[in-house]
Amino acid sequence: MSMIRPSNILCVISLILLFTSAVGFSQPGKIGDAKFLSPLENAVVYEINMARTAPKDYASLLEQRRKYYDRKILRLPGETPILTKEGVRAVDEAIRFLRSIQPLPPLIPSKGMSSGAKDHVKDQGSAGSSQHKGSDGSQPSDRVNRYGTWEKSIGENISYGSNQARDIVMGLIIDDGVPSRGHRKNNFNSDFRVIGVACGPHPTYRTVCVITFAGGYIEKSGK
Repeated sequence: MSMIRPSNILCVISLILLFTSAVGFSQPGKIGDAKFLSPLENAVVYEINMARTAPKDYASLLEQRRKYYDRKILRLPGETPILTKEGVRAVDEAIRFLRSIQPLPPLIPSKGMSSGAKDHVKDQGSAGSSQHKGSDGSQPSDRVNRYGTWEKSIGENISYGSNQARDIVMGLIIDDGVPSRGHRKNNFNSDFRVIGVACGPHPTYRTVCVITFAGGYIEKSGK
């Protein structure tokens, strides 16, 4: 008998904060592999940008994944089966969503935002927690502001369990069990222009990946 892993092992949690900022707009960094990111982190940026810039093509990738669903059970080759909350219904909804939207600009990786995300990864890896609030009481905006200044809008997604970029991003887009589809909204928010990513070990869920978004970001010099 196959062991079924509950969906909360690969849960994702989101926080969406939209503010008006008085500072100007900037876009640090360049598109492509960022030297300050690990291979997995760069792959997450690439995967999110693939979905943003070519949503209809990405819908075709989701259609390929759909065949691995047996009602509410996801049976990926070589992986422990996962019992999802909504099953294939959430996948079909995500496919329709991707086919209905227009392409968006790619997100530019930010070193400062990634450093703020890395602080939270280390904190969660040590504390074993699974929330946006840090053990020091910090919120996503606080952490990214340690290394610069976010502009216009800010958001954060956190994925637990997977160490594969495609699984991470598809999970955030499908957003199984999240009525608001907050993670999906973050990924496709047209106000967001920059991204920070950090992934690392988690004592309960194996891997945690923190993804921060902002409308703009001014890197702090010397950081």
